[in-house]
Amino acid sequence: MTKPRKSETGLHFRRPTKDDGAEVWELVKGTGVLDLNSSYSYIMWCEIFSDTSIVVEREERIVGFISGFIHPDQPDTLFIWQVAVDESERGQGLATRMLYQLLQRETCADIQSVEATVSPSNSASQRLFLGLARKMLTKCVIHDYFTSDDFPGEGHEDEHLFKIGPIQKEKILAEG
Repeated sequence: MTKPRKSETGLHFRRPTKDDGAEVWELVKGTGVLDLNSSYSYIMWCEIFSDTSIVVEREERIVGFISGFIHPDQPDTLFIWQVAVDESERGQGLATRMLYQLLQRETCADIQSVEATVSPSNSASQRLFLGLARKMLTKCVIHDYFTSDDFPGEGHEDEHLFKIGPIQKEKILAEG
C-alpha cells in the first residue's frame, strides 16, 4: 500500500546558501544511513556548489537536500554526492522532484548524464536512480566503482556507480 502523496503546496525548492549548512548537516545526520561529513563540509558545499545542489523547505524547515557537482573530467555529467530526505517526507517522490529541479537549471543545460555511487544495501537510492532512468526512458548502467578495501577502517560497503543517460531534455521539462 502506498502512502498518500503530500501536497506540493508548502514545498519550496531552492539553491542552498552557506546559512543552510548547519541545518543540512542535521538533516543528513538524521537519516541515520548516509555518511555524515563535517559540518564545515556542508557549509562549504552549500556556498560553493549551490548551483548544482538543492534544498527543499516545508514551513521554513529543510526537509530535502541533494548535493551535486558537474564532473570536472566530464562536463556533461552531473554527479550526485548525497540525497537526504527528512523522514516526514519519505515515500512522496521528493528526491525525484529535486533531481528534476536540478536538471532544469541553466547550470545543467549541457548535462547528458547523471552519476551517483550507491552501496548495495541502499535500496532507496537504487530505486531512486533506476526509477529516474525509467521515467526518462533512458538507460541506467551499473558498474563496480569503489570497493570496501578503498575505505579506511572496516565496515564501509562497496559503492557501485550508477550512470543514467542519455538525458532527454524534453523528459525533464515534461516531468518537472
